[in-house]
Amino acid sequence: MTGTTGTPSKALEGIRVLDMTHVQSGPSATQLLAWLGADVIKLEAPTGDITRKQLRDLPDVDSLYFTMLNCNKRSITLNTKTERGKELLTELIRRSDVMVENFGPGAVDRMGFTWDRIQEINPRIVYASIKGFGEGPYTNFKAYEVVAQAMGGSMSTTGFEDGPPLATGAQIGDSGTGVHAVAGILAALFQRENTGRGQRVNVAMQHAVLNLCRVKLRDQQRLAHGPLAEYPNEDFGTEVPRSGNASGGGQPGWAVKCAPGGPNDYVYVIVQPVGWKPISELIGRPELADDPEWAAPEARLPKLNKMFQLIEEWSSTLPKWEVLERLNAHNIPCGPILSTREIIEDSSLVANEMVVTVPHPERGEFVTVGSPLKLSDSPVEVTSSPLLGEHNEEVYIGELGLGDEELRLLKSNGVI
Repeated sequence: MTGTTGTPSKALEGIRVLDMTHVQSGPSATQLLAWLGADVIKLEAPTGDITRKQLRDLPDVDSLYFTMLNCNKRSITLNTKTERGKELLTELIRRSDVMVENFGPGAVDRMGFTWDRIQEINPRIVYASIKGFGEGPYTNFKAYEVVAQAMGGSMSTTGFEDGPPLATGAQIGDSGTGVHAVAGILAALFQRENTGRGQRVNVAMQHAVLNLCRVKLRDQQRLAHGPLAEYPNEDFGTEVPRSGNASGGGQPGWAVKCAPGGPNDYVYVIVQPVGWKPISELIGRPELADDPEWAAPEARLPKLNKMFQLIEEWSSTLPKWEVLERLNAHNIPCGPILSTREIIEDSSLVANEMVVTVPHPERGEFVTVGSPLKLSDSPVEVTSSPLLGEHNEEVYIGELGLGDEELRLLKSNGVI
């Protein structure tokens, strides 16, 4: 199937998304929709998304924070507090298939655009909201990435037993919620094919983090029946403990040190039952393969710390890539701890278009993450994030039918 230009059509070709999101959770969702082929119109206040100016590495140029979350979109500006702004927003809603926002609770209602009003304007629209929390005592709490991690079960279960709760470097609160929002939006668009109606999609950051932490709720329930043998912890209370780098799953794992001992000179190793014999040989302790104190998984579980200490005595003498090579030769599950520098320079990630270099009209170019969604009939070419209001003329004149003079007046009156 091809479009009118003869180029392959995209999965979401013909779907228009009115993107009223800012910072990360919303823009991460709408960027995925853009990569899937939707026409995403990012509606910004005349001052722009706040992240355009946050964490800048170059003066007076859109930050990497902004550019890496807003590729493949168009940008228009609109002051939705003005009467003319409200009229234009109404027209944009009428022409859109999806509307996404991540303002504070009730903010869009206060603009005069309740769900009832939005349905009147466009009964087919899918209206997606990303909030920090669901209905209840937390509803009006301000939500940030690590707040969501704290309240979704991630922080209490991350870190070492004798240390404080830790945030994870993965943005599971913001971008993790964005992925959940995309799933809801796509489902609503699919259901619309049958019903002809749009619907509301609500995703809360706390809920998304909780979904990603479900195995810890599994273990909370298992605790009622005794200690968690797969954890290296010696003492268990009434809550799932922090367990360092333990996998906590059916097969024990740990990050073992490698030479020369830098901050990321580690390999994560998983010891399956079938892997114990080759591991014991690699580490120079072949007798442990048949030792009843070590041979069976049940025998090793009570002494996981000692087991990984024995492996580390071997691995710490070798560079991590050599450890990786030797373990992989025996089909032992493992992976090197890759630093951000190693990842950004990884040729395989570049070849898989997961690390991509994108031209930018003001900064020259920037490196960003490519689409992790690989569809055979819907290829993705990552294009630059838009400059503020770059597509005002294209949308307001070319698509909404405003005149040149009115556009100039809108700008001089602070409407756009």
